[in-house]
Amino acid sequence: MSVRFLSSVAALALSSGAAMADYSLTILHTNDFHARFEPISKYDSGCSSEDNTEGKCFGGSARLVTAIEEARARSNNSILVDGGDQFQGTLFYTYYKGKLAAEMMNKMGYTAMTVGNHEFDDGPEVLRGFMDAVNFPVLMSNADVSGEPLLADVLMKSTVIEQGGEKIGLIGLTPHDTDELASPGPNIIFTDPSDAVQGEVDKLTAEGVNKIIVLSHSGYNVDKTVAANTTGVDVIVGGHSNTYLSNTSDRAEGPYPTMVGDTAIVSAYAYGKFLGELNVTFDDDGKVVEAAGEPIIMDAAVSEDEGTKARIAEAAAPLDEIRNKVVAETAEAIDGDKNACRSGECTMGNLVADAMLDRVADQGVTIAIANGGGLRASIDAGEVTMGEVLTVLPFQNTLSTFETTGAVIVEALENGVSQYEDVAGRFPQVAGLKFTFDPAAEAGSRISEVMVKDGEGYVAIDPAKTYLAVTNNYVRNGGDGYAMFKGASNAYDFGPDLADVTAEYLAANAPYTPYTDGRITKK
Repeated sequence: MSVRFLSSVAALALSSGAAMADYSLTILHTNDFHARFEPISKYDSGCSSEDNTEGKCFGGSARLVTAIEEARARSNNSILVDGGDQFQGTLFYTYYKGKLAAEMMNKMGYTAMTVGNHEFDDGPEVLRGFMDAVNFPVLMSNADVSGEPLLADVLMKSTVIEQGGEKIGLIGLTPHDTDELASPGPNIIFTDPSDAVQGEVDKLTAEGVNKIIVLSHSGYNVDKTVAANTTGVDVIVGGHSNTYLSNTSDRAEGPYPTMVGDTAIVSAYAYGKFLGELNVTFDDDGKVVEAAGEPIIMDAAVSEDEGTKARIAEAAAPLDEIRNKVVAETAEAIDGDKNACRSGECTMGNLVADAMLDRVADQGVTIAIANGGGLRASIDAGEVTMGEVLTVLPFQNTLSTFETTGAVIVEALENGVSQYEDVAGRFPQVAGLKFTFDPAAEAGSRISEVMVKDGEGYVAIDPAKTYLAVTNNYVRNGGDGYAMFKGASNAYDFGPDLADVTAEYLAANAPYTPYTDGRITKK
């Protein structure tokens, strides 16, 4: 029975005083795609065509096109939405900015998406260009954009669509701290997510809309908070924390969907590795009476759409000379997994921090701090290509050197571990120092035993002493909450590209052997 026919039956039933029929909807969803238009390896990095042929790769736009088509065929009433961060992550974004993302999302027939923090990486201009190119609404409720001319009359907080004869309200949500995570410029004011969502829910409810879906690029923990703090939200499609929810995998962070009260929360990891598929049934009051589904893995069992595959190959042609260049060799895989590098010492963090410090040590720099969120993939064993390095470090960040006191270094480390429970990107990877942290302590009081390298040994950091330090330009200018570095003395933000520095360090130490040495200790 078609949904259109159900709706007409419901209308007849209502006119005779009986209850309306239930309304069923399939919500297909992606999040944190990060320009992974080509298939990825198990490390979320590039995957060779040979490995893809052998069935070792995942994702890619060509598989998503097939999977979306098949999922639509299973449902007579579906929408396709995105939880943000289509931008940034590979050379495709560096080269095309938002153009290829817009083309592919239009091809796949997205219904709507929310703004992720990375949609602001190149300022409002690139986001506006993307919005002009897509044929679906892009939403963000928790920000005042009235002062930003490029977005003021275009970026809506919410929208209402008609689907299967029913009205559905869609609300966008982006990180509260986007001004610390990206480059939205000075004209946008970000606000509390729960308050923003409730404001839009109230507005939509007043318009008679009783089925409401939040597209949230705010992370799993914030999604659970929003669900608990608001009324009237039926489904939250998540993003930002790359959370994998599942009912079948022991690697999942929670059930799919995660229910908080009457609100169903879903998330489908990242990088196009899964297509989320949630089947929701609403009663005639718009309340969710059933929500079930599972993310579908985009492995070799999902065939690649040939037309899309050819288009991506065409788009990749200008990038191949850069990314196929072999720059080094590694004896073992280098772990850049998000969960590892945002919660403790990881081998990729040590590599990048060591490379930063090595490059500027002759300037008297003794401390390096890298944000774990800047490390976006792992590298497998064997030959290392520039493309792999650029997938790990895609942001075109430059080395920034500066002077600061020991007290400020400790303050920076406190910031770095302050959102440990959220697996936040500010977690500090370091070189030239060691520290201990207690995640059970109150944020702001978690750091202890900070030691700085002195010759072959370590000595306690001196709060009053001035140290020369290196980080990337994003962190030095206050990104990821490192506001304490913004006023640093003798700051120079225009050093070499961090990806080039890391590639050259790998080459100089080839074959590189990844390691950890206890520089970060968790109590």
